[in-house]
Order: sequence, then C-alpha cells, then structure tokens
Amino acid sequence: MNSASRLTLAASLLLTTAIPALAEGQLNIFNFGLYTPPDLIKKFEEKYDVKVTLTEYDSNETAIAKIEAGGHGFDIIVPSASVVPIYIEKGLLLKSEPNQMANFKNVNPEWVDVAWDSGRHYTVPWVWGTTGVMVNTKVYKGDINTSAVIFDPPEELKGKINVVPQMNDVIDMAITYVGGEACTTDKEILKAARDKLMAAKPYWASIDYASFEKFIKEDLNASIFWSGAAMRIRAENPGFAYGYPKEGFSIWQDNVAILADAKNVENAKLFLDFIMDPENAAMISNYTRYGNAIVGSEKFMDPELPKAPEMNIPAEFKDAAHFQVTCPPDVQQIYARIWTDLTK
Repeated sequence: MNSASRLTLAASLLLTTAIPALAEGQLNIFNFGLYTPPDLIKKFEEKYDVKVTLTEYDSNETAIAKIEAGGHGFDIIVPSASVVPIYIEKGLLLKSEPNQMANFKNVNPEWVDVAWDSGRHYTVPWVWGTTGVMVNTKVYKGDINTSAVIFDPPEELKGKINVVPQMNDVIDMAITYVGGEACTTDKEILKAARDKLMAAKPYWASIDYASFEKFIKEDLNASIFWSGAAMRIRAENPGFAYGYPKEGFSIWQDNVAILADAKNVENAKLFLDFIMDPENAAMISNYTRYGNAIVGSEKFMDPELPKAPEMNIPAEFKDAAHFQVTCPPDVQQIYARIWTDLTK
C-alpha cells in the first residue's frame, strides 16, 4: 500500500464545522455479530447523548442485500474491504470525507491510500485480521497449517467442521487449495474449487456463523475462521489453535461507512471520528481481538494481544498471504453461482 500524504492545515481547520461539538438523538449501526464492544457504545452514548441501536448480520452478502432492499433505517455499515467498491459503485455510501475529521491524523499512513477507498473519502478502519483455520488440537494432532482440514478432512474432524457463511472467504480458500489464486478467471481452477467444495460439504456440520459456545463445548472442532474470533475461543478452551494454510490465506480489513440514505448523518460522522481516537480503537481491538489501524492505540491495548499467535503470521507462511480484494464482476458472478450450489 502507498504511504498517505499528510493532511494540510487548511483541511484540518474544516473540522470545526464538519462535525458538531455536541449531539443528541439516535444512531443506528449495522455490524457483524459479536463485533461491537458494549463499553464502546456506552461511552459514545454518554459523551454525545445519542441513543445507539445495534443490529447484527452474519455476512457481507446478507448486509448488502438488506441495504439494497431499502427501508432498513440504518446509518452506519461495516463492510469488508473486498466489498467497499461494490457499495460505492451502487451509490450506497455517503461521501462523508472522514479524511477531514479531527482524529484522521491518527490513522496509520499505511492504511490511508488503500485500493478500496484511496484517500479515505468514504470509510475509516475498524479492524484487520486474517482468515485461516481453527482446529481443536485435543482431537486432531496433525498439521493445522493447511486448509486440508476443511477440504480433505481427517476422520477425527468429520462431522464437526463448520464453514463461515462468507462467500469470498470460503471460495478464495478453496481456490488456493486447488492451486489457483483468488479472483482467478481460469475456468478449470474455478471448476476444481467448486468440485472440491461440493465433495467436502458432506463432512461439514454447518455453514454458519456458529456460536462460540459450540466450539468451547467441542460440539464443533474445526472451522474456516477469523484470527480474532479464534483467539477469543482459545481463551475459553485452550485446546483450540489457529492455523495459517500454507496453500494460501487472506488478510482483510473491515471498515466503517455512513450509508447514503442515513437519517442521522451528523451523529454518524461523530461515530466515525470517535473510533479513530486511539483509546477507542484499542477498546475495539481488546473486544474483537483483532488489530486496528490507529497509531497510538497500542498503549491502551491488552498487553498479550500484540504477542498472540493469531496476530502474528509465522515467517514461513507469510508468502502464502494475500490481501482480499474485489473480484471482477464476471468472476464475482461465478463465485455467486458456486456459493448458491454449495449452500442450497
């Protein structure tokens, strides 16, 4: 990613009018499940006298379908980087210019000129992480740094595997497992990935945003999973470990944006600025167990978090990582057909 240029003094001075000092009323947030710290919401409510209503969803696909349908009443959405360009192209996001907000100076320059929103005209960072595999090592003693545990599962795991309901996460991993690259246009690779998914499905228990409790109680023993969620489960059941598939895995970032049809725009702008404060960004990381993009947040983070194995890609697997991007429309259509076949 390109380094960000510094904001000019004139741009920063715009802040006195861009965001009100005080607010009241409502704010309606639409976010992934188990992803919004209650203490963060309480702090925001008390600071600005704004009542926050949180509604949760399980996948990017669910969220964008709801937003496109209209009449949702939400002000804020938290899309993954790979779908932000789709939101922008469809006119679903407000060009709220977070790059002119007071706390934008805290955004790590590495995360400013990003491919999905160069210069940050629509979005601010929420958290970043990886998508790998999580395995109960009390049940399975073999190699966990491979997506074979999902796509060619050992006997010990069959029937107790979950796959998250995120189309791009799952299909990207299947494509890399059969030797391709995410967003490939190679029809043979795409067919091989589809066939591998369909052959593996009978050994899975679910395609679901499964409750953490199901893993903690060992009703489920493996999953395609996200690094922070895996860390939260390990804290409750130390038998679980997070693996980085050597065949390929993704790095991603989720972002916060204001919807084009938001009713509480000024309160939404306040929230975007609020989460770019280092102390507040640390609250998000401490709850979700993911990294953030806010400089200075480290001193407010739980000390074990930066050292956790789920936060540190082993050197030998770094070359297997790719940043998740938006696939071309024709490829995305093929992904959608594969996903329909897999989930019906």
